Amino acid sequence: MSTYTIGEVAHRTGFSASSLRYYEGIGLLAPASRSDAGYRLYDDHTLAQLAFIERAKQLGCSLEEITDLMAIWDGARCGPVQRRFHELITQKLRTAKRQVVELTAFAAQLEVAAEQLSGEAVDGPCGDDCACLTAAPAAAARTSPVRFGPQPVDVPLACTLEPGALGGRLAEWRTVLDHVRSRVKTADGGLRIEFEPAADIERLASLVAAEQRCCAFFSFALTVDHRGLALEVRAPQDAAGIVDELFGRAA
Repeated sequence: MSTYTIGEVAHRTGFSASSLRYYEGIGLLAPASRSDAGYRLYDDHTLAQLAFIERAKQLGCSLEEITDLMAIWDGARCGPVQRRFHELITQKLRTAKRQVVELTAFAAQLEVAAEQLSGEAVDGPCGDDCACLTAAPAAAARTSPVRFGPQPVDVPLACTLEPGALGGRLAEWRTVLDHVRSRVKTADGGLRIEFEPAADIERLASLVAAEQRCCAFFSFALTVDHRGLALEVRAPQDAAGIVDELFGRAA
């Protein structure tokens, strides 16, 4: 088996010599042997280890997680390592999807605030009618009590989209809903839509944020858990037909 100096390994793998020494210091990596002069010597097994470490780093694994993986990595049996690696990456995927949902919703809030703050400032100090302190008023429309908790909340039962934009919005929903796995009623009368793994969570979250901005009577909850990706939709009883038309009926 070929042997390599630390400089040769650094050149072949892209890891710096200082990184290799650090990995040795924390017990993540060890030279295969030492030369008569005491220099570190590495082999092909080391190169394979470093390729594995690089892959784990690319997928966001911490040094602690990589050390855990390397504890069962011997280069001879892939099965145990792959199973543990899969568990770890699946957990990271769920976390990333939750973060996408949260960031998309936050971005939607920022867009609304930015649009509101782009208007003319009030003549005088900030107050109740100032865009710095007050959310944009809802469009005037018929209201209906929405009961998602003990207290009713009055919201406009209307859509602020221009008529010409409705067709495009419906087409967007149809594309996303092509990946629906099931639709069921929730205990509080809402609709739970569960999606296939192929569903585009970022597109779904963006569409949910856009829909809520134009149809404030909807309430949405995106969840990512062991069951997969799901969207829960709630609306006033008067809007039941709109929910069925837009999102489909529960089985």
